[in-house]
Amino acid sequence: MSMTEAASINVNSQTNKGPKRLKLFSLSLAHGLNDWYSNYMQTLLPFLVAAGFSISKSAVLISAFTISSSILQPFFAYLVDKKNKRWMVYAGTIWMGTLLSLIGLIENYALMFLTVTLAGFGTAAFHPQASAMVTAISGNKKGLYQSIFVTAGNIGLAFTPLIIVPFVKKFGLKTTPLFIIPALLVGLLLWITSPKMEVKKTPVDHSTMKSLKENWKSLAKIVITVSMRSLAFFGLISFLPLYLKGKDISITVSSHLLFIMLFSGAIGGLIGGHLSDKIGRKPVIAYSLMLATPFFCGFLLTGGILSTLFLALAGMALLASFSVTVVSAQEILTKSQAMASGLMLGFGIGIGGLGVSLIGLLAEHTGLNYAVYLLVILPFIGGSFYALKAKKDVKPAAI
Repeated sequence: MSMTEAASINVNSQTNKGPKRLKLFSLSLAHGLNDWYSNYMQTLLPFLVAAGFSISKSAVLISAFTISSSILQPFFAYLVDKKNKRWMVYAGTIWMGTLLSLIGLIENYALMFLTVTLAGFGTAAFHPQASAMVTAISGNKKGLYQSIFVTAGNIGLAFTPLIIVPFVKKFGLKTTPLFIIPALLVGLLLWITSPKMEVKKTPVDHSTMKSLKENWKSLAKIVITVSMRSLAFFGLISFLPLYLKGKDISITVSSHLLFIMLFSGAIGGLIGGHLSDKIGRKPVIAYSLMLATPFFCGFLLTGGILSTLFLALAGMALLASFSVTVVSAQEILTKSQAMASGLMLGFGIGIGGLGVSLIGLLAEHTGLNYAVYLLVILPFIGGSFYALKAKKDVKPAAI
């Protein structure tokens, strides 16, 4: 290669970096906002209970959103694998943000249930398409780009209670329509900057179904593990504020504690992703989840700074496997990346979210203490299950 050719390649590489970084930034920002809204109903739960809804009815609303936003993701992922739909990222963001922002104005429970269910369609459309877009622009940095994308979502989750609680506490539920504004702004940014992807020339439905049929046992093990992790996750961010309120801890302090747990979880996701490249997927998934339970118990059984430290460690351990389970599924379904993401970010999380309504019923009949302690035990069960069932580490399949 001549020096002129080498210089030309270098210039082209530098030229492409700017647009790629802008696209990654806009997709990651949108992921953060989408997941910010995904924690919206959980954060509003104490306010809904104070407004007269029972714990179980409020929990059903959370399950309705989680199910529609998650379990439908494999369906949208199928569409993404078959033919890319760029509009799904910005339309999905605006759709979800608009509907959820209207919740504070709705007093009828049936209408509220319908609204949160329909709102879930937006994030179900966004996630598989956005994840596929990140992969498309990542080049030889797939791990890094996906890690940034996933971490942005986890950070968005962390900031929900920090913003929603003081705002609603001061201005009331009737002002929630103001939260439409960020969805509109980010939707506009995505419309301008989201990458255009080539539609695949060959249909992928046959290869996708064949791959699912051949690898269903390996995928089922990961989905079951992810379901237990997500039930613990969604259950804790939903019911922990009510549990702490019973311990005479204000909702403002509870929102700060949730932020610590979720922000630490975002950091844990980065650490877990890095470690999985070094020591393998299986040990990170299994042992991080098994560690989460004793850390959560430490939080519940101690007080002061030590308790907060335990909560931060618990959050890190609980979400350390977040991106790792996605990568593990993608390494199994090498020709259906969006479907793999949809199963992990969607179906597995949706099954776990379905259990939140059952935990709400348990909390009403036996008390919040029993419900919370059941939730903190689940990560250990999930980690142990994966350690026993995943006989060997997940390796990339031959393409």
